[in-house]
Amino acid sequence: MSELTAQLEIIDQNFVVHERRRLVYFGGCDYFRLATHPSVIDALKKGADQTGLSSSASRITTGNHPLYSRLEKRLASHFGARAALTVSAGYLANIAVTQSLNGEITHGLIDERSHASLLDAARFLDCPVTSFTHRDANDLKLKLKTLPQSAKPLLMTDGLFSHDGSLAPLGAYEKLLPKGGLMLVDDAHGAGVTGANGRGTLEAEDVNRRRIIQTITLSKAFGCAGGGVLCSQSRRDRIATRSHAFQGSTPLPLPLAEAAMTSTALLKRDKRYRIRLRSNAHLAKSELVKIEFPVIDNSSPILSFVPRSAHETKSLTRRLKSNGVFPSLIRYPGGPKNGYFRFAISSEHSHEQIRALTHALGAFPRDAD
Repeated sequence: MSELTAQLEIIDQNFVVHERRRLVYFGGCDYFRLATHPSVIDALKKGADQTGLSSSASRITTGNHPLYSRLEKRLASHFGARAALTVSAGYLANIAVTQSLNGEITHGLIDERSHASLLDAARFLDCPVTSFTHRDANDLKLKLKTLPQSAKPLLMTDGLFSHDGSLAPLGAYEKLLPKGGLMLVDDAHGAGVTGANGRGTLEAEDVNRRRIIQTITLSKAFGCAGGGVLCSQSRRDRIATRSHAFQGSTPLPLPLAEAAMTSTALLKRDKRYRIRLRSNAHLAKSELVKIEFPVIDNSSPILSFVPRSAHETKSLTRRLKSNGVFPSLIRYPGGPKNGYFRFAISSEHSHEQIRALTHALGAFPRDAD
């Protein structure tokens, strides 16, 4: 069975059973391991006892439980936004936004390496959409110059790119954004992780959110499920009244909303999670720098490696397993044809586990250029 279809049994925070072996796990993106935190699990159980599993209706009919409003207020407070709106899945957050922008935006510009959810969402704008070179402010500037003076463009990009951990240069983009323009930042991997207070790449890049719509998922840093939009109150109201994705879907299960309330409070109250995560990411990257293994020099907890041949893929897979590490080979839409290795460092990995990973990465024989 290939890694793409491998069924993994997670046996504790940092290990999986694969092919009858217990291996250290750097897959997934539960960056703080809150998906198994006792307080979060307890909140989920209590929520199920008190509210049942589902509101069983969309929020514009009879499913608008007050818990959703409380969660949205907590998310808005955490991210320093005017308002928040939750949706049933992170993938839907971008779609809900662009559906609400249909008729308001005249042109779309999207980073060529954006997540598939942004690419799908762009179709709902019902206007010309042009891609620009990945993380290239100069190319974006050239594309913006081709637009008419009356244009009201939407710039779409990931905040933290999951394929390699790089950050979008949001500061440079913000300076280029013309009057009447907006920016949609899919911050699924940055939310809760980057920035001094865990507010995501907007905070890390020190940009004003006035003309930025930030979308997040609750399934990564927060260890739960569902998605959210951080924006102005007027924008929130527009999404709620114009997005079919929001209006026509049942919101996230109530126990998960209760769990998300707890995980958000944990991250806001205890900065030690982010301190440990950054320390672990720094350790991993500094170890790899010593052996001249290519890494992106930032605080992102993601490491990646694109093998140049099937031989390299097999070689690294064997090396990782021999070091007791699960080989996280990913084949993802828009990514390298033959896949790539991605390793997500967590705040709860031990130094010993991280060094097992970096030793495996540094020691396997790579094909010559």
